[in-house]
Amino acid sequence: MTIVRWVLARIILLVDFLYRPSAVSRDAAEQAEVNTLAKSLTLYQYAACPFCVKVRWAMKRQGLPIATRDAKRDAKAAAELEAEGGALKVPCLRIEENNGVTWMYESSDIIAYLEQRFDMVAEPS
Repeated sequence: MTIVRWVLARIILLVDFLYRPSAVSRDAAEQAEVNTLAKSLTLYQYAACPFCVKVRWAMKRQGLPIATRDAKRDAKAAAELEAEGGALKVPCLRIEENNGVTWMYESSDIIAYLEQRFDMVAEPS
């Protein structure tokens, strides 16, 4: 089983590398605002988790420089995720806002939150 997981992890990492999307293009002022907003977010993830790849691709498409922490390779990040977030489960987005911290699990919820927060819905021409 270990060999199967290792092979699947390498396939996921290869697909992530080969098909990583391009970032949206913004003017400098707008990107600076996005960068400031993104400082309050941290993604806890595993490099070869397909759901984490899905979230990272969404972040890349939106041009979001969100800090990531690998909870599999970093024991401190894993302990923090479990102690503060309540579960050692990835992906998990740590959101600091309104003098509080929220931990959001589930890739689809995280992507919907990022799209809503960073208003990535294109306006009609």
